[in-house]
Amino acid sequence: MRFSSLLFFFFLSIHLVSAQKQQYKVGCVGFYNFENLFDIENDTLIRDDEFTPKGRKGWTTELYQDKLDQLASVVSEVGTEMTPDGLSILGICEVENKGVLEDFVQHPKLAKRNYQIVHFDSKDWRGIDVALIYQPKYYEVLSSKSIDVGIIMRGKDSTHTRDILLVEGLYDGDPLYVMVNHWPSRGGGEKVTMPMRNQAAMACRKVIDSLQAINPLAKVIVMGDLNDDPISPSVKDFLRATGKKKKVGPKQLFNPMYDYYKKGLGTTAWRDAWSLFDQIIVSPGLIQKNGEGYQFYKAKVFNKKHMVQRTGQFKGYPFRTFVGDAYLGGYSDHFPVYAFLVKAI
Repeated sequence: MRFSSLLFFFFLSIHLVSAQKQQYKVGCVGFYNFENLFDIENDTLIRDDEFTPKGRKGWTTELYQDKLDQLASVVSEVGTEMTPDGLSILGICEVENKGVLEDFVQHPKLAKRNYQIVHFDSKDWRGIDVALIYQPKYYEVLSSKSIDVGIIMRGKDSTHTRDILLVEGLYDGDPLYVMVNHWPSRGGGEKVTMPMRNQAAMACRKVIDSLQAINPLAKVIVMGDLNDDPISPSVKDFLRATGKKKKVGPKQLFNPMYDYYKKGLGTTAWRDAWSLFDQIIVSPGLIQKNGEGYQFYKAKVFNKKHMVQRTGQFKGYPFRTFVGDAYLGGYSDHFPVYAFLVKAI
């Protein structure tokens, strides 16, 4: 696979007497909650009525295209400080169907990247799904499947939450698994809904255990809107993700978002409090000191000034598309997160 455009000749100092410097290939992966990217059509099988021209939000073609433009402008920028092609892999949540993803990847700001799509329709009660887009010159998809995390009870109705998307592929020839998540929300209260997120975490952990049973150093990236913070039981205890890189055991994961959370940095805000629900977590195979192939370098939150609400009640929050039914014309109520992978050359 040709990979020359991924080369970014930055240098990390090696503390040797000769002061040698090592060159690396750099790749960028990320996750972004698109906050209700619906088309304008009324799908009678899901609850999308509000996102139609006659619905409460007056969701028209013009607003839909504006939303696509806003999202594309963000995605086109993420990661470009270290690799000119930006995101080679992007996990996404809160999209209605494959059609909106096709419109998104064909946007003029992104079309040259030739993003391909991995998507399955889930049984989520609102009809929103998780998905993955990728640049085929960086990532070759070998297989993919949708994993049902179980039935969630909502009042008198029984319904499903979002599935977990598992994608197996080769990242510049290096085996890499990506799991895209959107765990159950806190609607109804954090404590009441906690068991649902714990259940989603267990479903995710079960898949990782099966991969590591075959290869203890399998390279797995878990990403998504977990609706929990790095210190929450679902992440810390059930997924077994820790923020202490040097203490990661073979049955644990490394969560680079932990330190950001401890410093008060978040990806979404509610009632003047920040949460870091959007996370990228990696398996031990990606943090080996002398590991072969691609290794995790660092993760970041993408929160540029133009993505922040500047005025009003929600000043300082992520600049979102709607507040209630009032159209603001922003991006999303979440900031994206991203990580760099590096490979010595």
